[in-house]
Amino acid sequence: MKQSITLIAIIILTGGILAFTRQPPQEKYIPVNELRALYSSGDQSRWPEPFLDSTVAPGFEDIGSLPEMSFPQDNPYSETKKELGKLLFFDPRLSGSKQIACASCHDSEIGWGDGRRFSYGHNRQLGVRNSMTLFNVGYADSLFWDGRAASLEEQIHFPLKDTLEMHSDQQIAVRHIRDIRGYGTWFQKAFGDTLVTFERIKKALATFERTIVSESTRFDRFIQGESDRLSDREVLGLHLFRTKARCINCHNTPLFSDNEFHNTGLTYYGRKYEDLGRYDHTGKKEDVGRFRTGSLREIAVTGPYMHNGLFPHLRGVINLYNAGMPHPKRKAHQLNDSLFPQTSPLLQKLHLTDKEKLALRAFLFTLTSRQRREAPPELPQ
Repeated sequence: MKQSITLIAIIILTGGILAFTRQPPQEKYIPVNELRALYSSGDQSRWPEPFLDSTVAPGFEDIGSLPEMSFPQDNPYSETKKELGKLLFFDPRLSGSKQIACASCHDSEIGWGDGRRFSYGHNRQLGVRNSMTLFNVGYADSLFWDGRAASLEEQIHFPLKDTLEMHSDQQIAVRHIRDIRGYGTWFQKAFGDTLVTFERIKKALATFERTIVSESTRFDRFIQGESDRLSDREVLGLHLFRTKARCINCHNTPLFSDNEFHNTGLTYYGRKYEDLGRYDHTGKKEDVGRFRTGSLREIAVTGPYMHNGLFPHLRGVINLYNAGMPHPKRKAHQLNDSLFPQTSPLLQKLHLTDKEKLALRAFLFTLTSRQRREAPPELPQ
């Protein structure tokens, strides 16, 4: 009996120690008025240290304001090329059916996405992933949730030829545009002659898409010195973002994305709606379930969220991240399955209080700028 009591005591003590060691690091309390002064000082070196995982610290770049957009040497910016790209972006005649344009799934009035879990494409077929916003897409290192395109010029191939989307190809797109006499003048202005080629179509579209850039947000103006731009709750949310909530580990850099790929536990492996993510592009088992980190800029208008559009509201996203995200366990028949996905170790229980979750959500809304409708142009005939 005495031995049993001793054993129970050891188990309770050990459990208590383990529970204690799993708690997040205790941050130093800083009054919100001091946080306001530090973050709005205009000097990032004065900001409190972020809570970074050891794998993230090398080469880490903190959040901040976006730099000027750069254009590639082989596709420099010109106003006429941008205007031609805008025409092509809104023109459904690029598609096989002549009914689906880039703008069909990327609408400026709903955050340059389409507001749906999955987009409708050719013959009203549903796609299989959420349509990513085009806001600030020119800052991304790779495109799509799985990173299969290395540039905006390369990206254009994929929706064009996808049978669920535009159901077209290079030859069809060129033929459709070449048959429209009114485009000759636009190609002349942008490229020096009236020749319509797919290379020119790609360059014009990519040029227009690189101009889809956020305006200055309240967050940007706050960190540049306008200390009254954020409320106390929003300032607390900013601090939580970089510390206790651990968002900064993946949503860093001025884009609020590390341009990397992570498994958030939403692969649905072996079940309905399974999506293997980047693995479908690379074939590497470590990429099973990994998806590109989406930018948090303009987050208030770019829902629904995640690669499968699972969450219609930010509060659901925050609640699941606070719980540590799903960490699926192997079942008996999966013990030797080399492709069984592993949720990123960056994702941990956060222990945020209700007040802190509300503060974090309030801060995220400060990353959205004034919205501007891109008026559809009159298409050439």
